[in-house]
Amino acid sequence: MTRSRTGEAQKETEVPWNEAALPARASSSSAPLVPEQVTAHTSDGPEVRQYEYRGACVIAAAGEYDMGSIAPLSEMLHTAAKQYPKVILEVCDVTFADSTFLNLLLVTHQAGTLRLVAPSAQVRRLLELTGTDSILEIRQTIEDATAS
Repeated sequence: MTRSRTGEAQKETEVPWNEAALPARASSSSAPLVPEQVTAHTSDGPEVRQYEYRGACVIAAAGEYDMGSIAPLSEMLHTAAKQYPKVILEVCDVTFADSTFLNLLLVTHQAGTLRLVAPSAQVRRLLELTGTDSILEIRQTIEDATAS
């Protein structure tokens, strides 16, 4: 068990690779995607998964993100930005995001290469309303996001 910045207990679990761990929108081709590692953080809050693909760190975020739930995603993005030349954040399953989430995206973008994949309608609206859709790189698939 680890503790988040808010003091909530979190269970960190290594998850073996399987096809179900990789979202269907990862590729538009039939080439298999085989990440080297998948990490899951589970708690009562949002879900965050991480793995490596084509030399990039891919983080899949799901659920609601605000000041009380952003810590696991923040820590994962901060670490990834230091270790990888490219960080890909899949946000299709983010159901709520506020200014805390937006700030995290901008800070990560400033720290290195951040690409968002398949933003949910809520995330896309947040980006459009704030004008950050013209600053952040948005792609439709993980495969497109890993391409240079």
